[in-house]
Amino acid sequence: MSDGVGAVTPGEEYAAAVLGIVRRIPVARAMTYGLIAEIVAEELGRGGPRQVGNVMAGSGDRYKHLVPDDAVVIGPAQDTFEVPWWRVVNAAGSPPARHLTAALEALRAEGCPLTKDGRRVDLKSAIWFPPPAAT
Repeated sequence: MSDGVGAVTPGEEYAAAVLGIVRRIPVARAMTYGLIAEIVAEELGRGGPRQVGNVMAGSGDRYKHLVPDDAVVIGPAQDTFEVPWWRVVNAAGSPPARHLTAALEALRAEGCPLTKDGRRVDLKSAIWFPPPAAT
């Protein structure tokens, strides 16, 4: 996480907002890239699903410094992941193709509702919306 010494770039600001939302997705729930993008755009006025995907692709290394040092995600897919990447899916409920097997295994282990064929998240049952920010 930024130590306050250096300024955060606009890209890092966006990534921090995305990762902050993703870290809050509860076990057995999911969000889409588009939904995350809409929520971040309300706050920052920029970005879209592709930008969220780019952040998620770099969440293990490129943006690791934006995740608090004491961050721990509870879930069966990991012992050391600070960001539950497997809970972010596309608009059809599909996890990232490159990590399909690992994501589906993690989602199943969490009890996340999947479609009958078991290859996508049942978004009608599993979608999660963050509560509104306190004013």
